[in-house]
This record gives sequence, C-alpha cells and structure tokens, in this order.
Amino acid sequence: METIKIKDVTSHLERLASASYQEGYDNSGLITGNPHWEVTGILVTLDCIEKVVEEAISLKCNLIVAHHPIVFKGLKRLTGKSYVERTIIKAIKHDIAIYAIHTNLDNVIQGVNRRIAEKIGLSGLQVLVPRSETLSKLVTFVPKDAIDPVMDSLHEAGAGNIGNYRNCSFRITGTGTFQPNEHANPHVGKKGELEKIEEIRIEMLLPTHLKDKVLTALRKAHPYEEVAYYLTPLSNDNQEVGSGMIGTLATPEEPMAFLKRLKQVMNTNCIRYTTPSNNSIQKVALCGGAGSFLLPAAKAQGADVFVSADFKYHEFFDAEDQILIADVGHFESEQFTKDLLKEVLEENFTTFAVYFSKSVTNPISYL
Repeated sequence: METIKIKDVTSHLERLASASYQEGYDNSGLITGNPHWEVTGILVTLDCIEKVVEEAISLKCNLIVAHHPIVFKGLKRLTGKSYVERTIIKAIKHDIAIYAIHTNLDNVIQGVNRRIAEKIGLSGLQVLVPRSETLSKLVTFVPKDAIDPVMDSLHEAGAGNIGNYRNCSFRITGTGTFQPNEHANPHVGKKGELEKIEEIRIEMLLPTHLKDKVLTALRKAHPYEEVAYYLTPLSNDNQEVGSGMIGTLATPEEPMAFLKRLKQVMNTNCIRYTTPSNNSIQKVALCGGAGSFLLPAAKAQGADVFVSADFKYHEFFDAEDQILIADVGHFESEQFTKDLLKEVLEENFTTFAVYFSKSVTNPISYL
C-alpha cells in the first residue's frame, strides 16, 4: 500500500491554491509537524483550537487541515497562557501537524467564494478584483520535429492555461541558427559549422509560481543541449486569482425575499443589512470573511448587493443608497470551506479517513 506523507497532502492542496497567493499578513502553510510524517488521518476544520486537537487525538488523525491559521503573529514563548499557546503545545506534544490554507484559498476562483456563490445560486462567476503580477510569459524555440512532446510537457507542467481555455499558445515558424564549439554535444549539426534549422517560436502564459516546474519540463523535453528561452513577468490581471466574486441570479428577487433566502442558505441567525437601494436583486458581489474593503469594487461593477462579513458600524454608511450590504457573519460566510476541503482531499487520497470536525468553533452566539 502506498505511503502518503503530509507533504503529499499539502502539495495537493497547494495545486488548488498556491501558497504564493496568500496575503502578506497571513500565515498559511504547515504550522506544526513534520512534512515527512506518514498521514494516519485528516481532520478538517474552519478553526484549529484546543478542542479540535483533542478531537484529532481521539480519531487518531495526525493532520489537521484548517482554514484559519492558529498562529498569525510570532510566539515568543509557549507557557500555555493563551488558547493559541495551549493549542500549539497540545499539537506538538501529540505529534499533530496543523496546516492552514487561508487567504490563498480565498484568492483562487475555485476556492471559498465560489462555494458561497454556488450556494446562493449565482452563475457567470468572475473574480471581483483580479490580482496582477502573478503571470509570466514564456518564449522558446523548438525544432519542428520536436514540437509535440515539448508542448505536451509544458502543458502538463501548467503552462498555457487562460481562464476556461487550456493548451493555449502562439506559434511562429522561422529559421534558427547556431554554431556548436568544440566542447558542444549538438543534437543536430556539427562542431564548428554554422547550422540553420526550421524552428517554431512558442509563446505561452503561465502562473509565475510554476516557473521552476515549467522550465524543468522544458529542459527535459527539449532535444537541444542548450535551450534558448525568455521568461518575462507580466503586469496583466489574472482572471483566476484575486479578491471576492461577482455573478448573477437567474431570476431577479425582491430584496427582502433575497435576504430571507440568504439567511436560510447561509444557516445564520442574523443578517445585518442596509436599506435596499433597488427594487430587485440580480447582480450579486460577495466575499467570504472580512470583505468591507471590496465594497467600492462591488459598487463600481453595479452589484445590487454585497454579501460579506465583519462590517463596522460606520462602514454601513458607505453603501450610500447605491448598494445593499448584507453582513452574514464571519464564521457563517466561510462555513462551506470545510466541505470544499474535504471533497478536494477525498478525491485524491483513499488510504486514510478524512473527517469533519464536530467541534463548533464559532466564538459568537446570538440571543
């Protein structure tokens, strides 16, 4: 039976949401544990607190996959004086690995916000504020008879994907020239002689965080001893990475009817909301967790409502009768993240159990 290590699980999760997409203040990644430990079981939770670690111990799970990191700031001592310290101490004492996948999962199109959008019933989904400077362009030159294996290798490594389209490239046929010196071991041509060969210039986009993987694939598949290429960072917006999401309802809804349905869908006891600005709701912007910083973008894109959490009192005034703000609560907005993570893990790993944590970690109660 194949042995699955913690690094195998975390690598799989980071193919969905690269760690490079997390915000600067975040602490996603492996917080405790050894990446080379064999996985005995996984417990999925929104928050990893002390009782969740106890639950993992009872289930014989040595890996907890959480959305929120238990450690955001550096710990100078571990004396057990806070819930954070007690959680870390217990995890270390019982060889429990804690892995967090937080804002990087928020910031990918297949992540937290898509799951909320699907629950609400939205279609035509797009990232509300796409992130720039996450893409690069690869230009390389391949002899005509080697084009298929090189392209297959580059695509497999993650190059050439644009939105809903795969295997994208631009090609131009031309003539390549080179003269091998006496130390060369040329694939074609002879030492000391100028060679001219029909080559195809290939241009492809790739996520910048995959550049090492793509270049390794290029060198492995390319027949030349020396591979010529350009790799250029781009300032383009990445339509698959960024903050929030926007989409549309199939049928417009009256504002109060939408809010009542939203309350039921999000399984929340309370929605804080502003005075509706339109007679109907159809275009919906949203952001799991604290999303008030995205209100200007939601207004600019003509959303009828912005669904998020953690709005402060004075921030509700920023609606300015242009949009309906619906604050559903932080925990409530991200509760479906557990389902997403469990599904992603169970699709790829079948040799151990993946459990939902039964601990209620929402620190807020409603009367």
